Amino acid sequence: MTVHVDKSKSGKYVRYLLRSSFRVDGKVKHRTVANISHCSPQEIDAIKLALQHKGDLTSLVSLREDVTLLQGSSFGAVWAVYDMARQLGILAALGSTRQGKLALWQIIARVIDQGSRLSAVRLASSHAACDILGLENFNEDDLYANLDWLDANQACIEDRLFAASTRPGGNVFFLYDVTSSYLEGVRNELAAFGYNRDGKKGKRQITIGLLCNAQGQPLSIEVFTGNTNDTATMASQIRKVAERFGGGEVTFVGDRGMIRGRPIEDLTTHGFHYITAITKPQIESLLARGVLTMSLFDQELAEVLPDDGPRYIMRRNPIRAMEMGTARQDKLQAVQRQVDRQNQYLQEHSKASVQVATNKITALCRKRRLDAWVQVTAQERVLTLTVDQSALAEQQKLDGCYVLKTDLAQPQADAQSVHARYKDLALVEWAFRTSKTVQLEMRPVHVRLASRTRGHALVIMLAYKIVQELARRWQTIDATVQEGLDELKTLCTTQLAVKGKPLCNCIPQPRESVQRLLEQAEVILPRALPHRGIHVATRKKLPTRRKER
Repeated sequence: MTVHVDKSKSGKYVRYLLRSSFRVDGKVKHRTVANISHCSPQEIDAIKLALQHKGDLTSLVSLREDVTLLQGSSFGAVWAVYDMARQLGILAALGSTRQGKLALWQIIARVIDQGSRLSAVRLASSHAACDILGLENFNEDDLYANLDWLDANQACIEDRLFAASTRPGGNVFFLYDVTSSYLEGVRNELAAFGYNRDGKKGKRQITIGLLCNAQGQPLSIEVFTGNTNDTATMASQIRKVAERFGGGEVTFVGDRGMIRGRPIEDLTTHGFHYITAITKPQIESLLARGVLTMSLFDQELAEVLPDDGPRYIMRRNPIRAMEMGTARQDKLQAVQRQVDRQNQYLQEHSKASVQVATNKITALCRKRRLDAWVQVTAQERVLTLTVDQSALAEQQKLDGCYVLKTDLAQPQADAQSVHARYKDLALVEWAFRTSKTVQLEMRPVHVRLASRTRGHALVIMLAYKIVQELARRWQTIDATVQEGLDELKTLCTTQLAVKGKPLCNCIPQPRESVQRLLEQAEVILPRALPHRGIHVATRKKLPTRRKER
């Protein structure tokens, strides 16, 4: 691959482009790296000079004593994520306006170093953000306002991404799931008390719905108030697919708390199909009515097709059954330890009440949901746990059993396909795990307005698309995505300066470990970048006097 300065003239206008030439299948291809028409003639000459001596930049020093080489900004991680965004269509979906570029920087900053809008500005000051993205100066206020822009243009951005990544025709599967994210403050406009999946009692939260394709790639994200019921979030997803994503042969895949009741009616109205699971009480009801039999769970994958109504696909997971049995015994042993402590206390304190001790153990059994098959008896100031074996067998009957429910006909999807599609919901759960805690840190949210909360969620979703693709391409490398990005951060530009004035950024040859990451990600580095001379700074400054620790 060669890099050169291309000059073209139209009337009185002259255009200079920094272009790379390379061969693909024997044919010469060209790609524009940067438009350097804004540079002065002296700066363009300096770039040409640097390209002529790219093999040994130190030789420039011998040409002129006032030519120096300076260490530039960190470049590798930002360029890799930027190029990945281009490959995934995120760059085109956001557009080339200033707001689109600011949104892209928020996504890149979220991928390489999580934090607030303030930290994203500080990150741009040490990385070649403005030179790569062509951005002018900005601060945290610009990024907060950019969240409003993202919220206003979310539907358009998602539609462009969907159109670029989806092939028409056939039965299209959509995976949908909901999670919650707790908030530290109380002033977020979408904050409310609800079912907190994070186990944070007393914390307000927001509810987040994520719609993915069959491969687990996110298509759309939506933020609801924290007290929104899971089934209530389905209506907007169905409408979104029908009106924006083309409709057609569509099947929604959701868990047992998502697709039931009204959502099933809405899906049927739009001509859509569904795959979901049913609850344990529903399974017991079908067993009592004779629709299902326990012998079916002994098969690898059984199917029941009632004369009217949906199909049922069932299976017993032996690993899950063993886990549930182990958990049940662990709870029993924990209660037994409490019984031993109470017996010791009763022996040491003759005036202690046996009834009080019995009530404590009974309440503990109820709390741990053992009261259906464990009884507490007292005789001569000694408490004893008794296991009702027949009741225990009834409790163990459905351990590891699950039943899927779908209205898809057999010609549309056989039992194996239905089962496989439902298991794909794990991809959405992984997306939530990565977005909330592991890689992208959705919380703390750092914003209060509803529009900015939705914009923040969209940034997280688009950043996850990049992280997901990097993880796929780096799966043969013994490193996590974060470790790979940390390695890429060490690749910095080399600034060519004349009389102390930087003119362009030259890209040095990466070391072997960095080069391998770039090759696996299919990222091609430019040979040089124009130096725009933009110095990004935050509006909010650190205090001049800090507390001593």
